[in-house]
Amino acid sequence: MNRTYWTIAIHLLCGVSFLALPYIFAPKGFAQMAEIAHNPHEQTNLLAYLFMLGFFYLNYYVLIPKLYFAKKYVFYAGSTLLCFGVVVLMLVLVDRQDLTHQRSAALEPPPSELKTAHQLPPKFDAQNPQLPPPPPRASQEKPPFGFELSHALFLFLVGVFVSLSLRINDRLRETERQKLNTELSFLKAQINPHFLFNTLNTIYSLAIEQSSKTADAVVKLSSLMRYVMREADTDWVPLGKEFSYAENYIALQQLRLDDTVTVDFNITGKPNGQQIAPLILISFIENAFKYGVNPQEKSLVQIQLSIAENRLHLRTFNKKVRVFYDEETSSGIGIENTKTRLQLMYPSKHLLTITDVPESFTVDLTIEL
Repeated sequence: MNRTYWTIAIHLLCGVSFLALPYIFAPKGFAQMAEIAHNPHEQTNLLAYLFMLGFFYLNYYVLIPKLYFAKKYVFYAGSTLLCFGVVVLMLVLVDRQDLTHQRSAALEPPPSELKTAHQLPPKFDAQNPQLPPPPPRASQEKPPFGFELSHALFLFLVGVFVSLSLRINDRLRETERQKLNTELSFLKAQINPHFLFNTLNTIYSLAIEQSSKTADAVVKLSSLMRYVMREADTDWVPLGKEFSYAENYIALQQLRLDDTVTVDFNITGKPNGQQIAPLILISFIENAFKYGVNPQEKSLVQIQLSIAENRLHLRTFNKKVRVFYDEETSSGIGIENTKTRLQLMYPSKHLLTITDVPESFTVDLTIEL
């Protein structure tokens, strides 16, 4: 079941639960629903609840986006009061209808005294158990009008505040998502110029030497650029493609490094149709090479990727070495922005531990896919 069906199912469940409220707390419970067919008060009460439910969606989908977010607060307040006025009008009408019904019942004449004794139905006698007892008289009692009005006002205000809260929260999340999409687009646009420049230099050197690795390096760089520019445009990508991107990136890094740098990279497990947010892992891998590699020193970079069922684990470790990086050549998203992406894309489904000590830098990331 996709996200749309889940949303519809949740809305239906909440709507039915709201309409059931008056019967949940009624003295007769859900048995009182049987009175809807012949009791005008119950009919109008149900209509009022339906109207308030309709106002909730009107407020959520129309009034808040068109008036409240447009800062037309006077029009928004007026529209809200108008809707509540309709609810009050319905309550007044049903109250008058009940009074009219009660007065009509009081003015009904008693049974005709001209009926003879044999025409009248036999009276119930406790000493004659064969006769059925008279049917119970329907209770005409109903809550005072003031109570019904305050109850309606409470439900109406709850609907206003709940719809406002949901809409504002949705808008904040959408703003955050747009910000992250902008940052992701920036990363796609630049592909770390420093890395690209060094990789092209490496490929050029391999071509001069007529190395057999030249063609493979070009293919890896082309695959990496294709993934960033085209396949990472969606919210989710196959995990296998994200793994391939990491492998190609690390392989290209290894091409330009000499024997002073040790790169330990391994993958445990195989992706099996899982999806992942694109480029969510690369900033941690980039960071390990960026601050853990210096050809003039003994450098160590360890990267471990594992997938077991739907649990993904990434561990990066690098010894800290002297590096000289310009801020302009730093990666586009960075660790801080990746933390924000994780919180947005995997709320309560990820665990990130960063250990930053003078000698080394370690990242442990677990994601429930």
